[in-house]
Amino acid sequence: MVLPRHLHCIWQLPQKDAEYSNRWRLIKSHFSKRLPDVEKRSDSRLKRKERGIWQRRFWEHMIHDERDYQQNVDYIHYNPLKQT
Repeated sequence: MVLPRHLHCIWQLPQKDAEYSNRWRLIKSHFSKRLPDVEKRSDSRLKRKERGIWQRRFWEHMIHDERDYQQNVDYIHYNPLKQT
């Protein structure tokens, strides 16, 4: 789910694959290129050629069991309401 400044998702990666950073970079890049470049950006973001629509960081969490999975799905559904 895409929200202002961040997004949430649940992935199932291939075994022995933990390429979170590269995946996020590609997702953010492809998504951003399809939006008009109209948002205000800080000097730091301009220098790094970053859009102003994303947080720079990300958090990953490995799902441990069915209960953990359901809690994360619930959080993804609830979080947009919390952001308004």
